[in-house]
Amino acid sequence: MASVTSVSSRSRRPWLRWTLSAFLLLVAAALLCIVGGAGWIRHDMFATLPRLDGTLHVPGLSAPALVRRDQHGVPHIQAASVDDLVFAQGYITAQDRLWQMDMARRLAAGDAAQVLGSSLVEHDKLERTLLLLPTAQRIATSMSPAEQRYFADYARGVNAYITQHRNNLPTPFRVLMYKPQPWTSVDSILIGLSMVQMLDEHWPDKLARQQITATIGPTLAAGLYPTGSWRDHPPVSDQPPISAPDQIIPQIPLDPSQTAVRLHRPQFNQFSRAASADLARLRAIDGQPVCRGCTSGSNEWVVSGAHTASGKPMLSNDMHLEIQIPGIWYEADLEAPGFHAAGVTVPGMPFIIAGHNSHIAWGFTSLYADTQDLYIEHLNRRGTAYHDASGWHRLTLRHERIPVRGGPSVPLTIRITNHGPILNPVLPHTPETLSLRWTAYDASADHLPLFALDTADDWASFRAALAEWWAPTLNVVYADDQGNIGYQAIGYVPYRPGGLAGVPIADDHHEWQGMIPFNKLPESFNPPEGLLATANARVTPKDDPMPLTLEWADPYRNQRIWRVLSGRNGLTPADMLALQNDVYSALDQLVAQRLVYAIDHADHPSRRLRQAANLMRTWNGEVTTDSSAAAIVDAERSVFWRMLLEPKLGRRWTLYSWAESQYAEEQLLVNQPSGWLPRRYRNWNDFLAAMVTEGLRKKHAPANLAHWQFGSWHVVAVEHPLWGMLPWFHSWTGVGPLPLSGDTSTVKHVERSFGPSQRFTIDFGNPNAATENIVIGQSGDPVSPWYRDQWPFWYHGTTFTLPYGDAEVSAATTHALHLVP
Repeated sequence: MASVTSVSSRSRRPWLRWTLSAFLLLVAAALLCIVGGAGWIRHDMFATLPRLDGTLHVPGLSAPALVRRDQHGVPHIQAASVDDLVFAQGYITAQDRLWQMDMARRLAAGDAAQVLGSSLVEHDKLERTLLLLPTAQRIATSMSPAEQRYFADYARGVNAYITQHRNNLPTPFRVLMYKPQPWTSVDSILIGLSMVQMLDEHWPDKLARQQITATIGPTLAAGLYPTGSWRDHPPVSDQPPISAPDQIIPQIPLDPSQTAVRLHRPQFNQFSRAASADLARLRAIDGQPVCRGCTSGSNEWVVSGAHTASGKPMLSNDMHLEIQIPGIWYEADLEAPGFHAAGVTVPGMPFIIAGHNSHIAWGFTSLYADTQDLYIEHLNRRGTAYHDASGWHRLTLRHERIPVRGGPSVPLTIRITNHGPILNPVLPHTPETLSLRWTAYDASADHLPLFALDTADDWASFRAALAEWWAPTLNVVYADDQGNIGYQAIGYVPYRPGGLAGVPIADDHHEWQGMIPFNKLPESFNPPEGLLATANARVTPKDDPMPLTLEWADPYRNQRIWRVLSGRNGLTPADMLALQNDVYSALDQLVAQRLVYAIDHADHPSRRLRQAANLMRTWNGEVTTDSSAAAIVDAERSVFWRMLLEPKLGRRWTLYSWAESQYAEEQLLVNQPSGWLPRRYRNWNDFLAAMVTEGLRKKHAPANLAHWQFGSWHVVAVEHPLWGMLPWFHSWTGVGPLPLSGDTSTVKHVERSFGPSQRFTIDFGNPNAATENIVIGQSGDPVSPWYRDQWPFWYHGTTFTLPYGDAEVSAATTHALHLVP
């Protein structure tokens, strides 16, 4: 038996050796393929880097153009005409960002699944249902002739690059094995509409608000949805702060006179149960908020020469958006006869979006105006017609097919009422028929006045350009070389005589009656204080007869900016940069004080809780990376909404989203209403102490809290959307994780992949030395020296000059490319 076993063992050994050898060969082959693939990708990236010097023939130009690059790769383009300038802008932007541009237009048009596969079908369905493509097509044909020409010039420039590099496209096209279609004006407008969607989208919050209100009732729900606060400081003159939130209509009932046609009255409890699943699904498609309090917004302020060291106005702006690679902005300096402007552009769109020219400067923050309403439509049994106050009307139908890579196309039928598209294709479990009305669908939304904005030279021409601006709705601060400063709210905002609706509308008495006239929007010019600032908080008085929104942003950044700048003199650009990087949080300090009181008065707090209280007790509110108190406060805040809402809403608590949710949190902490106290706790002190305990557990705090630092887990990290998915390319093409100071209630408005998308300051004492930096870099190619060369400036809170003027640009030039016809 032993001999048999021995023979059997020996007979198996060659097989085992062969198997092991084959396995090792396969592993080695796989590694060689990976290494070879990685090597090919790197080689291909270098091979597709753009040409930067010499002379390049580009058919489509009417005269030579000069492109000088500075040390950060910013193109300073000089052309013989505005048409050639915009053509060259399209060509040069495509050099650095073509794949980003192509993906942006595909995502906006609902064509992403054609390249990226079936996982993007639901996203494409949403974008197509929202009618972004037909809206862009309408705008493209209704713009002014000059606007149409400039957008066509830009498209010709992009296409010149695509044509010349058809066999040498950026590496992502070859990895994904597709080629870009020719660029059109519609594509540029689509990218603009995606920005409008990002900044002005309110309808998901309205649907969620109705679900929550239907579950817990209007009394409790009111505390979750404040509209303005005592902390607000509107930029318009002589507007005292308000001390209590505005009232809203809880739910608009159906007009009894309509019952003659037997319209279905909404059953909101049923609606709540069914639609909550749709809302969760919608969040998954459209993207969850990047973080608590991470709302697309910005900071901006302008001070008169009376308060600056130079004696001239100074303006600063940093726009808060999701941090991504490549970045959302592309810096440029554009010059032609009668035109010279510099600042940030949107890859895929012509002209400068925010920045300055030789006479004026401007910056943007999101206004948060409500440009959307949901309507509960009443259809006939066949679903072919809808009813309104004037009778029955046939639905307009759009039949589309979503192309899917590696699979069959997906059919989609979009039904459209006089309000807009019916959203039920993306809300399949919602029993009510919901349509969306949006200012983007209005026929008067047909201007993109970027050229007029970039060439304005005083307050009057600046406002004239902005009067044509329909979206996104924005706050704008202004400064000029004559010593003037100003503020203007811009964009089309519906005039609603029946009042603003925070929930779906079920009657005919809340129809829009045109738009609020431009001269009725908030504005201020040369205020006596010599200071104007906005940070997405309330900009209107409480009793404004034409209210703009129910959903302002939290007031803390805006309040801090006003408090730091008010009454100060001798301000310099260094002071502006310091304020942009300010990490004091009035909210976090208040939360710390409330938590200390709660722990001191809780029933038998643990030693760990007492240590937490002592660390917070004398904290100065600075959210620095080495702060233990900031870590404890943030840990508690990370569980606050779950522990408060889950007992009443169950899993639906995740539906809660509101731009002023942090102020709602403050009011709940201060007022401690008994209706919100979970039954398992005797009082709010015990409840808040339990929140601290749970937050510390969730964040895996160490035994000795004095050794815990905010930056040990509060970090920033950004990945490339394609290369970040490949293990060997992840660290090479991304940034972080790195410790990050500040949070969502500080002027430095940040989270893991969210924050200032650029920082800009101009002092009209020396306008040619304005400073501006974006987050990562100009190039979308990881092997470019300008792929992430700006990251250290962003991360460390420093900046650099964006040269303006021939002498300054010449001194900063590192490469010069001559484009010739």
